Amino acid sequence: MAELGKIERPSAESFTGKRKLYCAPDVFPVKDAPDDYAGLVDRYWEEVLQHAGKLEAAGKIRKIFCEGISAQGEKALDALADMNGPALRVVKKKVEEGAVVLPLENEDIFAPFVDWSNCLHVVRTKEVFDKVLEFYTELAEKRLQHITRTIEENLSAGEAGLLIMRDEERARLQFPPDIEVFLVTPPSYDSILRWFREKMKEVEK
Repeated sequence: MAELGKIERPSAESFTGKRKLYCAPDVFPVKDAPDDYAGLVDRYWEEVLQHAGKLEAAGKIRKIFCEGISAQGEKALDALADMNGPALRVVKKKVEEGAVVLPLENEDIFAPFVDWSNCLHVVRTKEVFDKVLEFYTELAEKRLQHITRTIEENLSAGEAGLLIMRDEERARLQFPPDIEVFLVTPPSYDSILRWFREKMKEVEK
């Protein structure tokens, strides 16, 4: 029985047979970034590996889903190497332990989604911005639906998967009740968010 005022953590056995998804926010290295940021990124992904390892008491990671990746196997690792070297170290470690990387993105949706996203940053008139936003929003919704469906169809009963995706987009995914979602948020994630807030304040001065 739990003591009054305390909450008992569910045991690993309570998740047996359930599908589990460990979700790590995607944090990218920045070209020519200051050393303090580069150090935070490296530390973050090391902590993700440690945190995910602890969660694996509820189920070993067998499937890996990573935003921006529309390939699988070695091609997926090559693509991730170009996008996010520090994250690649985590993924390769889990692949060595028996996990497989599956394509999360549909290129026919993802490519125009990225294009419309880039357009939002360069338009200057409200009329054009509103029209671009309409196209972007439509593609963004299709993309999230595809990502959700991909995870649902590829995560078998009792399996655990790792999802690497920006937190603000991951939060919009709606999974069925039989998928238990675990958030991987190590201490350095807050440090990275604080780093960006401080840089924004410097820019605004």
